[in-house]
Amino acid sequence: MRAREFIGFGGVVLAADAYGNEDHPCVVLLPGITQTRKVWANAAKALALAGRYVISLDLRGHGGSDRPKDCNYSLDAFIGDLMAFLAQLESRPVIIGSNFGGWIALAAVGNAAAPIATGLVLTNPPPDFQSLNEDSIAEIISQRASSDDFDQGLFEGGFDFLELQSKLKPAAQNLKLPTLMVRGIESEVSSSKAAQYFADLIPQAEISEIEGAGHYVAFDKADEFSALVLEFLESHIPHQPPEYVSGSDARTLRDAMGCFATGITVVTTLDQAGTPIGLTANSFSSVSLDPPLVSVCLGEHVGSLDLFSAAKSFAINVLHTGQQPVSNVFASKG
Repeated sequence: MRAREFIGFGGVVLAADAYGNEDHPCVVLLPGITQTRKVWANAAKALALAGRYVISLDLRGHGGSDRPKDCNYSLDAFIGDLMAFLAQLESRPVIIGSNFGGWIALAAVGNAAAPIATGLVLTNPPPDFQSLNEDSIAEIISQRASSDDFDQGLFEGGFDFLELQSKLKPAAQNLKLPTLMVRGIESEVSSSKAAQYFADLIPQAEISEIEGAGHYVAFDKADEFSALVLEFLESHIPHQPPEYVSGSDARTLRDAMGCFATGITVVTTLDQAGTPIGLTANSFSSVSLDPPLVSVCLGEHVGSLDLFSAAKSFAINVLHTGQQPVSNVFASKG
């Protein structure tokens, strides 16, 4: 990881951390309001390991970024910062935004005159701010904030939640890039109905919900969130464009295994109650050419061995290089 600085709207200096190889496809991580770039550290490392160049950015008035002397925290200032930042990158990135950070990205990308990103990941849809009173909004923004994280003048400098909401609907309708919306099922701020409403507005939107996660879904269930993001990236903006090879002969199978196999295998099945279970194996043990066959051995010490033995069928999932963090979901005991 190395520190970087960018120039935002009006000359405001924006602090950032960069991870990975600069020659790899770029991913930008935006924190939410009152958060700093540090909340993205674990996700940034996982994305870098999966072959992405990652930049996590502090918003103006947050973390290591400047506190503007004129206390300009209007929506246009935040959008201007993002536009100025993106203009300093060598390539168009995928933008992943936590709550408010994602809403800024949506407003910027959806209203841009030319393409400025290749993909968008939003955590939680924008809530109906008109249905929230001032105390509710204050509670939302203070849940994970300390006085050192952000400028206390933030909400005295022209920031307006309702103005943000008015700009998001037309921006969503204008989006012309792959978009993933991830919602925490336990969120008391953004409802499932709101998520579906915004997903319907966006032409290329996908929506996923994570159990046990609240408003801060990317951090409440970090492994599950990273797995969804990596699957989305490899499906829509792969690290290397896939080379499709037709055929069903044995050698095609072997070549395919050699192209994307990481040596990490997740074996999954259903127990007698129909509940999904799975485990991470160290590697697949062999690929047979004749007959075409992938063989996996489960050790006697595996806690779910009896369930797999009793199952009528199971699946072998050989992970792509961009899916390695998925194994963490199945690696823990139980």
